[in-house]
Parts: sequence; C-alpha cells; structure tokens
Amino acid sequence: MLLDRVKPLDAILATAERKSLHRSLGALQLMLFGIGCIIGTGIFVLTAAGAQKAGPGLMLAFVIAGTVCIVAALCYAEIASMIPVAGSAYTYSYATMGELLAWTVGWALVLEYAIAASAVSVGWSGYFTGTILNDTFGIALPPWLTAGPLALGGAPGGVINLPAMIIALLVTWLLMIGTSESAKVNAVLVAIKVTALTLFIALTLTSAEFDPAHFNPFLPAGVFGGWGTGVGAVGAAATIFFAYVGFDAVSTAAEETKDPQRNVPIGLIGSLLFCTVFYILVAAGAIGTIGGQPIMGPNGIPFPAGSEELARQCAMPQFADALVCSNEALAHVLRQIGFGAIGNMLGYAAILALPSVILVLLFAQTRIFFVMSRDGLLPEGLSKVHPKWKTPYVVTAFTGIVVAIGAAFFPVGQLADIANAGTLYAFGMVAIAVMVLRRTDGARVRSFRVPGLAIIGPLTIAGCLFLFLNLPSEAMLVLPLWTAIGLAIYFAYGRSRSHLGRGVVEVAEVEVASTLEPDIPGIGDRGRD
Repeated sequence: MLLDRVKPLDAILATAERKSLHRSLGALQLMLFGIGCIIGTGIFVLTAAGAQKAGPGLMLAFVIAGTVCIVAALCYAEIASMIPVAGSAYTYSYATMGELLAWTVGWALVLEYAIAASAVSVGWSGYFTGTILNDTFGIALPPWLTAGPLALGGAPGGVINLPAMIIALLVTWLLMIGTSESAKVNAVLVAIKVTALTLFIALTLTSAEFDPAHFNPFLPAGVFGGWGTGVGAVGAAATIFFAYVGFDAVSTAAEETKDPQRNVPIGLIGSLLFCTVFYILVAAGAIGTIGGQPIMGPNGIPFPAGSEELARQCAMPQFADALVCSNEALAHVLRQIGFGAIGNMLGYAAILALPSVILVLLFAQTRIFFVMSRDGLLPEGLSKVHPKWKTPYVVTAFTGIVVAIGAAFFPVGQLADIANAGTLYAFGMVAIAVMVLRRTDGARVRSFRVPGLAIIGPLTIAGCLFLFLNLPSEAMLVLPLWTAIGLAIYFAYGRSRSHLGRGVVEVAEVEVASTLEPDIPGIGDRGRD
C-alpha cells in the first residue's frame, strides 16, 4: 500500500537521543532565533505589495495571517516538543502519515525555503540599490541590472536583478565553507532590526504627517478580492503570510534545544506574538503618514502586485512617491516625512540583517534535502559532506544556484506567493499529524498539549486552505505542478531506494547524526567540541 511506510516514532526519538546534536539552546535564544528569521523581507519589503492588494486594510491582513499562524504554531509546539529532532514537518509527517505524504511535505518545504530565500534576496537588492548606491553614493544602476524581465512581472527595461543574484551566491558560498555566526552576533542583528522598526513606529505614529484620513477608504478592494485574484484584505493576507513563515524554522532547531518540551513552544509562540504586534504598528505608521491606497485598474480592482501593468503605472511621475511602488518601503516612508538620514539608517539595518535571513532559509532548505537523502529518498551524492568544510556542499551549491536564478528574474511579490503555497501545505499537514498522533499514540507524554485540538486542528487546516485559495491563480498552480514533479521523482527513484522500505532506518539515522554538523546561523556551535 502507498501509505503503509510509517517510520516508528520510538526509533526516531531513540536515535536522536543516542546520537543527537549538542543541546545548548534555551527559550530566549529560540525566541531570538525565531524573531531574527521572521523579521525580514516580509515587513521591510512586502509592506508595499500588501498595500497594493489591500490598501489600509493591510493592517487587517496582518491580523488574518497572524491568526492562521498562531493556531498553526500551537500545533507545531505540541509536535515539535514530542519529536524534538531535525526535519521539521517532513519528519513529523513521516512518523504519523507515512512516507508518501512525508515526501510531498518535504518536497513542498524545499519549494518554500528555496523560493523564500530568492524573495529575501530580491528584497535585499531593493534596499542595497536604493539606500547604498543611490542615496549614499549617488550611483544609479541601469534598470536592466536591477530587475527581472517585464515578461516575468519585472520592471520596464529589466533584464536581470544582478545585486539579488550576487547576494544569493555570496551567502551560498559562506554556507558552503561553514562560516557561521555566534549567538551573540545573532542577538545583535535581532536588536538592530527591532530597534530600527521601533524607531520607525515612534517616528511615524507621532509625525505631523500622520493623518487618519489616509486610512479612508480602509478596504478599497474589499475583504475578498475574488478567487484567484490575490487582492483584497484576504488576498493581502495570503501574501503577507510570508512575513510570518520564519517561525517554523524554530522547529528545525529542536534537536539542539535544552528542555525542548518547554522551550520549543515558548520560542515558537513567543516570537510569533512579538512580531505580530510589530507588524500591525509598522503598517499603521507607514499608511498613516504617506497613505497606502492601491493603484486601481480600469475595472476598479487593484493592479496585481508584481504585475506588468503595475510596473508601468509605477514608472509614471504621479506614482513615483507612492508606497505601493517602493522597493524599500519603510526607508521610503521615512524619507517622505523628512527623516531621510534615519530612513537611510533603516535601509542599512535591512541591508545588514537580510543576508542572515537568507542564510537561515538556505540552511533550512539544505537540512530538509539532507534528511530526505539520509532516508534514501534522494541520492546520497546530494548530501556529500566536504572533507575540509564539513558541510553538504553539493546540495548547498545546487540550492544556491536555483535560488540565485529565482532572485535574478522574478519580483519579490510573485516569489513570496509561490513560497507561501508550499508553506501553507506544510502547515496544514502538521495540524493533521498532531490530530493523528492524538488518536494513534494518545498515551505518550506531551509536555505541551494544544488546547481544544478538536477545534484548533481543523481551524489550522481550514485557515491554510483559505489563504491558499486566495493566492493569485498562478501561485496556486505552482504547488500541484511542483508536487507532480516530486511524485514522479519519488516513484522513479525514492520509493525503491527508501531506507525504511529496505529496513535500514537505524543505520541511516546514526550515520547522519555523526556526519553532518553544520553551523546554524545565529545559534553558535553545534556540538563539535
């Protein structure tokens, strides 16, 4: 049967306990790790894309997306504290629903992390070209070097986003050679981002330019923009959801966490709640000062974010200063209200901090690839460890090239929507896994239990499906096409070579734990001492 290969949970836990990575992380470090990954392109860049979809209703979009993430985080908290090992939703699915569904989840996570890294690279490029090159040194790169081609939703005259491609390749190289950041460095980066956003909130909400009239009409495209259009408050929530997805990366560090039953739930939910409050206040400050009304099409519906039509409108003089047209939204807002120097400082903060987000996303993607490879579902050559660097350099290089290509040719809004499709699927499967474990292994000790799982579990699934159906139709189509490719690979290669199917699970688990010990950015050494 296709669903008969379920990896024994006791075997997973026993192997992780016997040959696990060094457990050194506490609740505060996990929260900082989560905040550091969550606060990135989503708030620094997608504020503009969200405003184009929902206008001032962007604030409601943050609430909608945050609500879905909160119920998903509760499910993650229970299952991550029960199964504190590497692999995230892929491992959880393998232990509950079997190999086939686990493969689809792992394959979706590959899509999520790789495309998300591309999106962050594009966001970094906007701040680099705007703050460093243009405003600091007065250098204006030609349009064909700073955006993807118009045919793919880029800007007029765009051919390739060279800065985005370069930063993606540079971070890939750093990850390949094993360069890591210490916990102190990560804490500094988090402090820089939080300080910058706090300053932004303080300056905008107290600015003389702040005008409640900017919030009217609050929902210019309505709550629901229509199925497949990706506009309206719900459509914006489906895009803005990207601003939250970093919280699930906390679960990838469960195997390195002290007292994971207590600290993983705190790290997950604490970082999520902290960032949700920040996001709503940032949106209020940005829209209240310079406005955030979308550029409407002739049919009364906002032009799609990242579309050819919107790119043409933004090239017109009357929209030059519009929030929805900015590639560096928050820095742009501060410049418009007379805080140009501070706006540049915020731009510097984004330029400094966003590469660490790319690093975390690339690490998480290669970890998923590695775990799938150690299970025999992908060729072992992909996870070959470099004899000097001690990192899986083959899969890292392959992933980095794909990420760089995506960053070079696609706009941030389209990339975020595609990444969200894979994320929403994985989140929904985690909720199913929690409910399955309650039924099949209800006697197992749970240090954290989802309150009212009979309600929270279905709400998580429904919320993920709801947001998925409000993505642009092109983004919705990517997931089934990607899944079809993945299933073809699974049946052509993975199923016949699966370690579980061949009965060699224990050997595969032990070998991996002793072979790969790469540094995760922001949380220091991982047991090499």
